[in-house]
Amino acid sequence: MDKLRLHGFNNLTKSLSFNIYDICYARTHEQRRAYISYLDEVFNADRLTQILTEVSDIIGAQILNVARQDYEPEGASVTILIAEESAYETPLPDAVVGHLDKSHITVHTYPEFHPDDGISTFRADIDVSTCGLISPLKALDHLIRSFESDVVTLDYRVRGFTRDVDGNKHFIDHKIASIQDYIPADIRDRYQMVDVNVLSERIFHTKMRLTEFDLDEYLFAENAADLTDAEAERLTARIAGEITDIFYGRNFD
Repeated sequence: MDKLRLHGFNNLTKSLSFNIYDICYARTHEQRRAYISYLDEVFNADRLTQILTEVSDIIGAQILNVARQDYEPEGASVTILIAEESAYETPLPDAVVGHLDKSHITVHTYPEFHPDDGISTFRADIDVSTCGLISPLKALDHLIRSFESDVVTLDYRVRGFTRDVDGNKHFIDHKIASIQDYIPADIRDRYQMVDVNVLSERIFHTKMRLTEFDLDEYLFAENAADLTDAEAERLTARIAGEITDIFYGRNFD
């Protein structure tokens, strides 16, 4: 495909919101706290910074600044300012930080647990917003594999317009019918997917949930083989119900 010849800078802003949920059953209060502590250790600010740095490398962005924070009792946030290329060899002026409010990567984590029934949930929200030629869609494969989540919600939108050398406005600079176009086949095979797309507004939405269910994958500090058949059936229904609620965004109880 021939490249589009632009007049000046590509003014399109491409934004990807990547929202994941992991579900776990921890029977006792101590197990729930241990599960949250485990998540807090695995996905602390250092680990999240590593993931976002890898995302920056994949999409071809230059990191200008990193701000990160771990929280008490749990949770972490990371914000990375990015550019298409390094424009300054000296410390960046304040005006550049303001200009880059549409070129950034952020992540926030939200560990939580149900006070009564043992269900624990880990949520992470990642936003990748770029201007210029770089596209956040290139990082989808890496993001999905980095978190291996039960439910994934993806939102992608292209804002603004850019002009070609003849002065014509272009409201999008790449072909896309669905976010699924940018997800590898082996991942698509593992998930049920639902799309809501508004092509005329350049808005794309995809929800994903794992199709296979292995109870052992959802038990913290326990094994399914040690449960009675009745308890295994009850927990399977409870955990699968939690996943369904989150996937559809409503309570089915």
